[in-house]
Amino acid sequence: MDEVGALVRAAAGGDAAAWESLVARFSGLVWSVARGHGLGAAEAEEVFQITWFRFAEHIGRIRSPEQAGAWLATTARNESRKAVRVGSRVALTSDLDTLVPGVDDLSPEQVMLDAEDAELDRRRDRELVQALEELPGRCRELLRMLLASPPPSYAEVSQALGIPVGSIGPTRARCLSQLRELLVERGITGGAAQS
Repeated sequence: MDEVGALVRAAAGGDAAAWESLVARFSGLVWSVARGHGLGAAEAEEVFQITWFRFAEHIGRIRSPEQAGAWLATTARNESRKAVRVGSRVALTSDLDTLVPGVDDLSPEQVMLDAEDAELDRRRDRELVQALEELPGRCRELLRMLLASPPPSYAEVSQALGIPVGSIGPTRARCLSQLRELLVERGITGGAAQS
């Protein structure tokens, strides 16, 4: 019998130790999926909590308990996408120091140069996100997971995406190569997609 499946069934039956074991085993995976979507710490924590709440809600109805990692990764991905959509709100403030701390200490020229640099960084980031979205689904999901902070283990990635552990590194290399090609086509070069 699969160990994860046995833990899920035990937790569904009320075994607190089994539940704690599942949380310990898959917390890094859930956290990395949330952070991989570019969420801040507070939003990622909320996704983390919601994902585990949904798991507890459905634990007795999961069709393939041995695939709990994939279930959790999918749920975290869906909740992260919701959080990204909701998080695109703008916070209004009239306090210039809140928007740009220390701006009074800079010359007007330095403020303009910093603003230009920031715009170039935002453009590069937008191009990177767009290029990532153009990758085939497997590459997109793999890179998102591996770029998360903290990154999940290869075992967690393997279970979540159904990729053998030994194939993750070579697949990652191919995906990064495809991403670099897309960025070069967009005129973005340098460290944007370095492995």
